[in-house]
Amino acid sequence: MTTIAIDGFNISLPQGSGIATYARNLNQAVRGLGHQTDLIFGPPRLRKDPILAELDLFDAPTISPTGWPRPGAMLGYLTSPFGRTLRRVAAADAVITRQIAPRAPDHDAIWACADLFHTANRGFAARRRFTPVTFDRAAGPPPDLVHWTCPLPLRANGRPNLYTIHDLVPLRLPFTTLDNKRNFLALCRKIVRTADAIATVSETSRQDIIRLLQADPERVHVTYQAVATPAELTARAESDLAHDIEATFGLGWRDYFLFFGAIEPKKNLPRVIEAYLASGAKSPLVIVGANGWLVEDELRLLYPDLIERQILEATTTRRSDRVRRYAYLPWPLLARLIRGAKAVLAPFLYEGFGLPILEAMQIGTPVLTANTGSSPEVAGDAAILVDPYDTDAIRAGIKALDGDEALRADLTGRGARQAEQFSHAAYQARLAKFYRPFL
Repeated sequence: MTTIAIDGFNISLPQGSGIATYARNLNQAVRGLGHQTDLIFGPPRLRKDPILAELDLFDAPTISPTGWPRPGAMLGYLTSPFGRTLRRVAAADAVITRQIAPRAPDHDAIWACADLFHTANRGFAARRRFTPVTFDRAAGPPPDLVHWTCPLPLRANGRPNLYTIHDLVPLRLPFTTLDNKRNFLALCRKIVRTADAIATVSETSRQDIIRLLQADPERVHVTYQAVATPAELTARAESDLAHDIEATFGLGWRDYFLFFGAIEPKKNLPRVIEAYLASGAKSPLVIVGANGWLVEDELRLLYPDLIERQILEATTTRRSDRVRRYAYLPWPLLARLIRGAKAVLAPFLYEGFGLPILEAMQIGTPVLTANTGSSPEVAGDAAILVDPYDTDAIRAGIKALDGDEALRADLTGRGARQAEQFSHAAYQARLAKFYRPFL
């Protein structure tokens, strides 16, 4: 039986991310293909005692009181060019993982090395060299291949190394990210030169990778993505879900617009808020998203009376008659909000894939999205497509969705059919083709 290792760089994040969702769904799909999966973690420390080692994998993050790196982290940084050895962490069954299940999806083994990702990234920034990784064979059989789920300066010795490059947003929209662009470009170029194969999540991203990184088209494969819809959403009656939404949020069924995702410039939130306010829609706009980066201008319309520092430090939920914001909701609760929305507003400036579009269509909610990037690929003819830079176009789309029930019903039906192209079965078939040369 083939064992595929998947890095836990994003899976381990407490609140996750779009790439964390990708990694979890990838893990589920690989297991669905009949393969075993191992996870690779890089906790801040990894002690020898089996119980303490398991605690280290899932412990709450701590901050050094001095602000200086721990001695072990500095040693890892200095020695990273010579390679790191991954140790197999045996399950001690000490940690109750039900609360943190998304950070520990089903797996057959966990391999770990203290500060693996942090020291590899620092080492690449300083020396432009990947950190070689070796699996400690004394601990058990190593995986047959490694799939790195985002650009990481790591390479497993003696194994096929496959990488996912989701998008090139730091190069296409440099003003929307805080990445070190020179470092990002160097990392992606090296992956293109050395990877055994590259996966990406849309034809838009594939063409960017080929054009900007001069990648061999034969080695860049579009696998797209899939999402898992909570079973309760399809099993429970609308009346029950409507009661939950009313009791939890004070919102009526199909009587609010929803925007969700990290608050960052490429998500285009200022134009969404401006267009919504100008539309005259009576249904509230609900925003679900934690602060990402460069948020001051993104939230200025939402918090018009606060100075920049207060915006950055704001921890309270903004509520008004027309606009509400929740910084973070767990996926099952967010999924209910998606199901109960009149429409999801997602006119993102540029996306490698655009999970919110697929999530909304799969759950059964109409979508307004952008006519740029990969959004048209995902949405097909099942959404209202607008120029994301044109506030008037977004406003007109919101107004149409607000007042035309027949339009919403038509988009819901189209969305369900479009979402079938990104089903788990279709995703598994694309992954099977991607892995086939290395199995």
